[in-house]
Amino acid sequence: MPLHPEIAKFLATLPPPPQGPLDPVAMRAAEEAHVPPVEERLPQFAVEDLTAHTVSGDVPVRVYTPAAADSHGLLVYFHGGAFFLGSLETHDQVARSLAKETGLKVVSVGYRRAPEAAFPAGLDDCYAVTRWAAEKGESLGWDGTTLALAGDSSGGTFVAAVAARAHDEGFDRITHQILYYPSLDLDFDEGRYTSLRENAVGYGLETAGLKPFNAFYLGSGADPADPLVSPVKRKDLSGLPPALVVTAEFDPMRDEGELYGRRLREAGAAATVSRYEGAGHGFVQHFSWIPEYHRVFTETRDFLARR
Repeated sequence: MPLHPEIAKFLATLPPPPQGPLDPVAMRAAEEAHVPPVEERLPQFAVEDLTAHTVSGDVPVRVYTPAAADSHGLLVYFHGGAFFLGSLETHDQVARSLAKETGLKVVSVGYRRAPEAAFPAGLDDCYAVTRWAAEKGESLGWDGTTLALAGDSSGGTFVAAVAARAHDEGFDRITHQILYYPSLDLDFDEGRYTSLRENAVGYGLETAGLKPFNAFYLGSGADPADPLVSPVKRKDLSGLPPALVVTAEFDPMRDEGELYGRRLREAGAAATVSRYEGAGHGFVQHFSWIPEYHRVFTETRDFLARR
């Protein structure tokens, strides 16, 4: 099917990309400027900003409680943004929707970003908060059952990397991994995936933009050959938690996500790959108000209900 008309209409209003080097500070400020005021956001029973005291240092987190209850399952959420954009604020609505639709308490992680923080600072923060959530579960009101990870785009990279690292270190509490249009191969050679060529231009995120957007992360020491940077390169995917991999039809990174799902299944891990037709990269963050794309949250809920 063609690009969804609402997405196409929005893309037509965007100015051409700026010329010259990217300015992280200015781009972050522009992104934050579009965050709606709190009173216009999806209501929650409680939203609390905390500091997770972890082996990685003090990490800001935002905890969303969807309803009054003695305890909940937990979902640890890593926002996207090419490792240098995104924040607790820009992805607040995603976290709220996850809490509302899944019924889980969501812990959104304000991890350190490139280029100010060199690799593996952000990954270390995400892993440390996941361990912290399990270790401090009683104070968070965790019921001891579900401990899921979810992330979009580069946050999906961190989901896969944290799940793999946890497996290697014998931390077996993670029950699910949920990856929304993940970036799983930071080798951007267009010959690697058909979607890098098919969806190169005209769908929002463009193939030519992948290298400059990820340059801050790669320039900070992240090696694309490292499976913790490009999780699809991990040789052995056996023993990893069940996965839901959501891809978008018109995303340049569509095929690497779908390859990851296939490789998980080949390794004996449970994996569901769900492609959203008519969508481009970023639809969970920007277009989940469209009914057919809001379904991603109910699909996530149904996936979490299967153990």
